[in-house]
Amino acid sequence: MEGTLIRNIIFDFGGVICNIDISRTEKAFVALGIRQFDKEYSVTERDNFFGSFETGKITPQQFRDTMARYFDRPVTGNEIDVAWNALLQDIPASRISLLRNLTNHYRLFLLSNTNEIHYTQYLKDLQIVHGITGFEELFKKAYFSHQIGLRKPFREVFDFVATDAGLTRNETLFIDDSIEHVKGALKAGMKAYHLKPGEDVASLFNAEMQFLPVL
Repeated sequence: MEGTLIRNIIFDFGGVICNIDISRTEKAFVALGIRQFDKEYSVTERDNFFGSFETGKITPQQFRDTMARYFDRPVTGNEIDVAWNALLQDIPASRISLLRNLTNHYRLFLLSNTNEIHYTQYLKDLQIVHGITGFEELFKKAYFSHQIGLRKPFREVFDFVATDAGLTRNETLFIDDSIEHVKGALKAGMKAYHLKPGEDVASLFNAEMQFLPVL
């Protein structure tokens, strides 16, 4: 792979473009009165539930109704949304600038495991903070798990994106903060980089927008 020209870059969103802190949502749910969700909801059921939400198999209202069962008091849909979105933090202006500069050198794509509630919130944040009305302003195409019915780290999502976008895989770089997602991209024949904790995606490129790490 080393030495092959990179023509396409696929970015993860949460943890790469948008700062996130999952503990904020956990604390917000505790503050609302959730009762030991992890103990009462088995790992298998939990994975199926959140996985179904991320792939659009259940609606936001079904998500709220299910979550509401685990609170010690009645909670509103808005309270659940606010707590659920608490993990979403800022999208630094430096990363928006990076994406705008990179578009002159690469074809850029976004691939995110997300859900409709989060999607609605960070689309609103993009518009309010950065004046960006849609992801098409930053990427050739954005792929969201709840819209395409596929999610990382499974190979089929990378195959889908490669086919849909017409990507040559060994000329495509995938950047994600999850090592499992990186492994999925590698299995699909793409190049991939694991963004480490505390590492900013902007630091991976020099002033000429060349990708610095050796793959």
